[in-house]
Amino acid sequence: MASAAHTITKAEATAHPPAEAVVVRFAGDSGDGMQLTGGQFTLSTALAGNDLATFPDFPAEIRAPQGTLFGVSAFQINFGSTAIETAGDAPDVLVAMNPAALKTNVDALKPGGLIIADEGEFGDRNLAKAKYDANPLDDGSLAKWQLMKLDISALTLEAVKPFGLGKKEALRCKNMWTLGLALWMFDRDRQPIVDWLKAKFAKLPDIAEANIAALNAGHAYGETAELAGPMQKVSIAAAPTEPGLYRTVTGAESISLGLVAGAQLAGLKLFFGGYPITPASAILHHLARLKEFGVTTFQAEDEIAAICASIGASYAGQLGITSSSGPGIALKTEAMGLAIMTELPLVIVNSQRGGPSTGLPTKTEQSDLYQAVYGRNGDAPLPVIAARSPADAFDCAIEAVRIATTYMTPVMLLTDGYIANAAEPWKVPDMAGYAPFPVSFMTDAPGEGEAFMPYARDEKLARPWAIPGTPGLMHRIGGIEKAEGTGNIDYAPENHARMTEIRRDKILGVDVPDQDIEVGEAGGRLAIVGWGSTYGPILQAVRRARAKGLDVSHIHIRHIWPLPKNMAVLLRSFEHIIVPEMNTGQLKTLLRDQYLVDAKPLNKVSGQPFMIAEIEAAIEKALA
Repeated sequence: MASAAHTITKAEATAHPPAEAVVVRFAGDSGDGMQLTGGQFTLSTALAGNDLATFPDFPAEIRAPQGTLFGVSAFQINFGSTAIETAGDAPDVLVAMNPAALKTNVDALKPGGLIIADEGEFGDRNLAKAKYDANPLDDGSLAKWQLMKLDISALTLEAVKPFGLGKKEALRCKNMWTLGLALWMFDRDRQPIVDWLKAKFAKLPDIAEANIAALNAGHAYGETAELAGPMQKVSIAAAPTEPGLYRTVTGAESISLGLVAGAQLAGLKLFFGGYPITPASAILHHLARLKEFGVTTFQAEDEIAAICASIGASYAGQLGITSSSGPGIALKTEAMGLAIMTELPLVIVNSQRGGPSTGLPTKTEQSDLYQAVYGRNGDAPLPVIAARSPADAFDCAIEAVRIATTYMTPVMLLTDGYIANAAEPWKVPDMAGYAPFPVSFMTDAPGEGEAFMPYARDEKLARPWAIPGTPGLMHRIGGIEKAEGTGNIDYAPENHARMTEIRRDKILGVDVPDQDIEVGEAGGRLAIVGWGSTYGPILQAVRRARAKGLDVSHIHIRHIWPLPKNMAVLLRSFEHIIVPEMNTGQLKTLLRDQYLVDAKPLNKVSGQPFMIAEIEAAIEKALA
């Protein structure tokens, strides 16, 4: 008997390494439940121990006409066994529930990526709505991708037939069938989804069981159909993580928890005055569930009423919070000036979206930096902080509360639509590690013959906080210029100049940590300077560039105003500076203005986040 042995070479062993990360995008009509599907897939992924980042992308219309291009809703998730910083550049897998979903998303798919399409929805009517002249599933136009055609609609109807649902109601279970297939593909446990469905439809057990049946049918299809071709089971190992309690968190949830934590550290009750606006409304929804922590929520009749009520709450001794997006922040501007003039603590959360005017209500942008730093009448400075990720928003909210209460000033906290809606794992912090900053209200009346000085200053130039009704501390308040010390109305030129300088100097004196470097070292050929949600793409692009031997560093700014004290020296230590922003160059202008450095812009105003490859290409071009 002859036998032969073959030693596996290193090249052969590494030719097909296990995937470290996978990007999946679910896309369908805005009534197909893609956000819910993505959310539950995210839950199962987090429970599997993978690191992850998500990107929900949905239309502005509450219910666009079914099957149309502008009615497509999508949810992208990037998950893996290594650190995940972005929702991924290009999907590996696209689940397209109808022709419109395919047309609007297929060009983003990686060459060779997998399309799973519900061919039951590719009828003549839907093809016409998506402006297809021929069925793309049959005409060869998708040849550069792998294609798996499944009649998900028919398979779902068959799975839920025992429950006697009407066709329209039965087809609402399609997303659960699709989720079941995705759970099989990526070796995920169904039980958490089953438990969630039972809880969600506790009062409608037939609906719960129908959805569970669809979920199981999708999973069983992948398990038993013995499919040939592109659809295979993929296992992604758990990511290494520090021990601790973790949960997935969106930016809106994180900010809400951070504001409550900040109020607790300050020893204050929290009052939130808001008006519904995308994408900021979720903060109102989350805070409304936290009443046990001394939270009062007020849905006002308009944006102006919301911020004015919050200023009134601060005047009365609570922590006033208000929130909106760009158009609503514009309406709040005069009241922000009132908070600056009265020198009361207030936190204003701006969840930025595409503009101007109504603009792109459900898309992301960073175009409100000018508005935050400069956008009020008169010289009206206030501190501005920018969160870089959903999890980071928790600490940024606490920092905003600390500054507001320590310096008796309104503070603006910037997020954007991506941060507000996206989710990532968050290690729940031990609050014992956070230093309290308790508020001290003035309670002692001045001595006989002495007047209360509501605009006296401490070493931080903050005025005292006296709750109305405190004996002996009656004082005037309002938007007219205050006399230094007494707070009386005073139009004198010298007084106005002095008070303007004091308000400016107070903000410039806010204790801001020195700026650090995320990746790289001080000094070198190129610095990539970012703020807000560009953090993930910049970080990954700089890491890749440095792995190629390129001299590039990453600086990410949290404190937009006042800027860190060491920023001038740090920026001038680099030969070149690039500032990637989802606007036309607003931080770039601020840096040029303050430091006279030749910062170059890298701008994107499409309503979509940066891709890693876009920043990587800019680095290589700058250093060519």
